[in-house]
Amino acid sequence: MSDSKPSVTSPLKPLPNLIFASRWLQLPLYLGLIAAQAVYVFHFWVELVHLLEAAFGNQHALQTLITSIGYKSDAPLTALNETVIMLVVLGLIDVVMISNLLIMVIVGGYETFVSRLNLEGHPDQPEWLSHVNASVLKVKLATAIIGISSIHLLKTFINAANYDEKVLIWQTVIHIAFLFSALAIALADRLMSHTVPSDH
Repeated sequence: MSDSKPSVTSPLKPLPNLIFASRWLQLPLYLGLIAAQAVYVFHFWVELVHLLEAAFGNQHALQTLITSIGYKSDAPLTALNETVIMLVVLGLIDVVMISNLLIMVIVGGYETFVSRLNLEGHPDQPEWLSHVNASVLKVKLATAIIGISSIHLLKTFINAANYDEKVLIWQTVIHIAFLFSALAIALADRLMSHTVPSDH
């Protein structure tokens, strides 16, 4: 019978409509993250240009790099060495990974909590976006944070001579805490995904 099913497109009452429309208040937050992404892109290119200039012997660029990575040496550096290059490159990788994290939050968060992007069939649709939800997004974000923490920890160990022992210990402990947190989130998500079908 045609009148037995409620119309899917029936308009919402004023209060539910207001509550549902409040999701658009998140839009300025995602636009702000896009602005933060632009800042990271600018920072990436500034560091890369300094690295290229230092490779060609620019002393000002070299000193800028040394200051930005917090590298200290007993003898003043007059040219790039392997450690400085490695620290700068790890810093660039760190920027890229944080940028990837921002993209996941912007695209996945908007798709999950605000409005559909209608990217089905688009050749550039991210593979992970086809099955994204709040739970999957949490796991992916936790994994990305572990990757970023790993890069930071590696930078610290490479430049360990310039850090206090307590700093090294605490960074390692925090990284392990991130790792266990991600495992707990993934385990909870797996348990929930197995228990939900069994309730029906």
